[in-house]
Amino acid sequence: MSSSEKIEFQPIGFVRNDHPYGQRPPTWQGICSRLQIDPRWQEALDGLDGFSHIIVLCYLHLSRERGAPVRVRAQGNPEMPLVGFFGTRTPTRPNPISMTVVPLIERQGNVLQVQNLDMYDGTPVLDIKPYLTRGDCHPQATSPEWIIRLWAIHDAQARERENS
Repeated sequence: MSSSEKIEFQPIGFVRNDHPYGQRPPTWQGICSRLQIDPRWQEALDGLDGFSHIIVLCYLHLSRERGAPVRVRAQGNPEMPLVGFFGTRTPTRPNPISMTVVPLIERQGNVLQVQNLDMYDGTPVLDIKPYLTRGDCHPQATSPEWIIRLWAIHDAQARERENS
């Protein structure tokens, strides 16, 4: 396979929530979404509801900036260092695919209720995998100093919203 060959994916379903593109909530924490999976895959969901968390892979279909710079500041924050986009979670990348670990609230047939999924209504779902506490969780993992500063900024903003 060469790097010029095309790879095609078909969505297995779509994200459904109250946040169409352009109506981003202040935080995705606590936002409930439904993953409406194509009914032909309903049996493939059997056993998934035994897991507390799942990994959701989506196609960031609204990300159109293919010629964007390869170095960015996390979330466009001028306080953050300039790093390669592979060192961030920016949606602007050669293959705009997201991976998010979310709590699985419940399954009803071919619909999965999840929380904290940072995707707009209508986002195509490419795949779902169970989150495995053995293998996916790495307590010894570390992060660079700048991401810890970014999280501190987010925490301060969340406290401000709570106190408003």
